[in-house]
Amino acid sequence: MSRVIAIGGGEIKNRETLLIDEYLANEAKKAAGDRRACALFLPTASHDCMPYYNTFHKVYTGIFGLKTDVALCVRGAFDREKMHSKFEKADLIYVGGGNTVFMLETWRQTGLLEEIRAAYERGVLFAGLSAGAICWFEEMYSDSVVEGEYALHAGLGWIKGKISPHYNERTLDFDETVLYNRFRAWGVENNAAVEFVNGEPVRKIGSGRVFVLDGTDGVSVKKTEWNADQT
Repeated sequence: MSRVIAIGGGEIKNRETLLIDEYLANEAKKAAGDRRACALFLPTASHDCMPYYNTFHKVYTGIFGLKTDVALCVRGAFDREKMHSKFEKADLIYVGGGNTVFMLETWRQTGLLEEIRAAYERGVLFAGLSAGAICWFEEMYSDSVVEGEYALHAGLGWIKGKISPHYNERTLDFDETVLYNRFRAWGVENNAAVEFVNGEPVRKIGSGRVFVLDGTDGVSVKKTEWNADQT
């Protein structure tokens, strides 16, 4: 069973995503059973920014009592054996925000993607914010190629469909893209998350909103707020 929780955005350091973080921490504890749960943070999209990891640690250890670790692959030699051990111990793998295209290219070049895929296939809980939310989909709305210029880019394709994070900030331009290309897509606001199990949406988490957008008629974008089994 594969599980991904896609978080549209929000500042973890300001505790904006705390409802979502609490849900993730509790799910990790369930997976760990009698052990102390471990959350592995992947800051690749932010070029392995350690202050980002420190913020994650303050929330997940300081508030929720999880052990945390970090997977670094941007600088220095990549130790496959040590990295494999980190992934084997993780009850939750959290992918941070930043440059999505850079992140995917780095994962492929270093071999980290193989560890990520193996953990995904054995059912480890994955979560990610912004870049870490959209990378799993067939296509993702991002400005990672040219800063400030949003466009659709190919993701990993492990979850079907198209998605935009920060939808409350990108409503007009993403709606225009959906209508022009006549497709259906997800729009996930900041402080909102969608949980996907085996590629299917099952739950909304957080205080923000999630929308299903449909521009297939080429006339207007139909929006449906998605609240299935809201947490």
